[in-house]
Amino acid sequence: MKEKSHKILVWDLPVRLFHWSLALSFAIAYLSSESERWQLIHITSGYVLAALIVFRVIWGFVGSRYARFAEFVRGPGAIKDYLLGLLRLRPLHYTGHNPAGAVAVLALLSLGLLTAASGWATFIEFGGDVLEELHEGAASIMLAVVGIHVAAVLLTSLLHHENLVASMIHGFKKGSANLAIPRPYWSVALALLALIGGTIFLAVR
Repeated sequence: MKEKSHKILVWDLPVRLFHWSLALSFAIAYLSSESERWQLIHITSGYVLAALIVFRVIWGFVGSRYARFAEFVRGPGAIKDYLLGLLRLRPLHYTGHNPAGAVAVLALLSLGLLTAASGWATFIEFGGDVLEELHEGAASIMLAVVGIHVAAVLLTSLLHHENLVASMIHGFKKGSANLAIPRPYWSVALALLALIGGTIFLAVR
């Protein structure tokens, strides 16, 4: 007999807060990048983006079940199988990140760090035009990855008959009751908010 599917808590609050804060900080940084008038906003959002990524890397090792890299980072074979299923419009369902989503997560974390580091180096006038070009190129590639990620989320939402965007807001997905995480980790989310606020304070003072 097939086990009954429930709405279960999958994404803890720190993961959800990180996800939307990263999207917002990147959008602000990208949109303010060409204006001298908004330079402080651009730099501040870049610092916030870097702080968020450092937090996410740490949480990827010590966080809740579906936040951990060990849970969702898989090998080339799993990625290939998932993509082939996606092409057939019958992708496998995963409670947490699917293998292609895991690639997007790692790419965004890596590109975000590269963009922030090269931007900081450019700001302190280290590396000259080379690092400035690297900063702009990494940001553009990151934007492209974001676009692919959004398109993939919309497609898989349709194929799985599940609103994956909404699940990253309220934290719930379809699954067996025994697969749910036990709590949302409010204290860690509050610590992340404090990190964001502290980063903004230090950047603008």
